[in-house]
Amino acid sequence: MKVFRAIAALAAISAFAIFVHTQTRPGSPTTTQPKSAAGPANIAVIDTAQFSDDKEGIARVMNAMKQIETKFTPLQTEIRGMRDRLTTLRSDIQKKQAIQDPKMTQQQVEEANRLEVQVKRKAEDAQASYQKESLAMLEPMQKDISDALAAYAQAKGISLLIDLNRVPLIYASPTLDITKEFITEYNRTHPVR
Repeated sequence: MKVFRAIAALAAISAFAIFVHTQTRPGSPTTTQPKSAAGPANIAVIDTAQFSDDKEGIARVMNAMKQIETKFTPLQTEIRGMRDRLTTLRSDIQKKQAIQDPKMTQQQVEEANRLEVQVKRKAEDAQASYQKESLAMLEPMQKDISDALAAYAQAKGISLLIDLNRVPLIYASPTLDITKEFITEYNRTHPVR
C-alpha cells in the first residue's frame, strides 16, 4: 500500500503544482495593472510534499488518503495472497521437477505462468484504480488548498512563494519556510468534516 500511497501523493502534488502553475498571476500579461517600480520582495518557500505527511500534514488530505487506503486494503490483501501462491507454486515446481513426470511439471509451469499473468494484471488494474480514485478524491481539495495558500500569502505580505517540489533550490533560510505554519493555519480554518 505504501507504493500506491506514494504514487497517489506524487500524482496529487503534481496536479496541485500544475494547477498553481496555470493560475493567472498578478502582473502577468493578462492583467491590466499599471507598472510600478519593483519594491522589496517578501519571499517564502513551501514544501507541498509535506501536505500528505502522516503526522504533520493537512488533516483533510490525510483523511482522504486513509479512506482510499481502507477501500483498497482488501484488494491489496488479495494480490499479496496471489503472489504468495505463485511463490509457493514455483518453489514446489523446483523441488519436484526431478522426481515427477515431466508432463506434470509442464502443467504446473503453465499454471504458474497463468497465475503470474493474473497477478500482474490485477496489480496494474489496482494501481490504475487507486490513482484514479486518489485524483478524484484529492482534486477538489487542491483548488481549496491553492486558494487558501494564495490568501495566506497575501495576508502575510508574501510577494513570491516558491514550492520546493517544483523549483530546485540550493539554499533557503529556514526562516523562509512557511510550510508548517500554513498547514497549522489550514487545519485550523478547514477542519475535517
